[in-house]
Amino acid sequence: MYRIGDFLIQIKNAYRAHHKEMEYPHSNVVAGIAQILEKEGYIGKISNFQFPISNEKGSKEKKGRKMIRIELKYEGRVPALTDVKLVSRPSVHHYLDKSGLKKGGSRHGISILSTSQGIMTGREAQKKGVGGELICQIF
Repeated sequence: MYRIGDFLIQIKNAYRAHHKEMEYPHSNVVAGIAQILEKEGYIGKISNFQFPISNEKGSKEKKGRKMIRIELKYEGRVPALTDVKLVSRPSVHHYLDKSGLKKGGSRHGISILSTSQGIMTGREAQKKGVGGELICQIF
């Protein structure tokens, strides 16, 4: 399963269904992308929690699994995040060097890259002079 793509599409679908919040299993990559989306204003507050471990047999709860809870942000009835374009996939990786990043960035969205210095936006990568794998574009 492609965790990054699944996470981003679930956020997009939660916005389309007008949910107030969503939950997703925690991973460092998912947490990094969620922090970028929060900082850029595409989602509300993020928080981590862990399901309690129960001894009940047949319980369908994900026992002891660390999760991330995301509050979705709306401007009136309009979602803050309207579209996600997944660029890199497990079968096709799209890499950009520091000269391949667009000058000035996009006014209507952000690009998220996985670099040697961590996950960051295209603007941050351009300022630091690093390139990396273009994960997605958010609008």
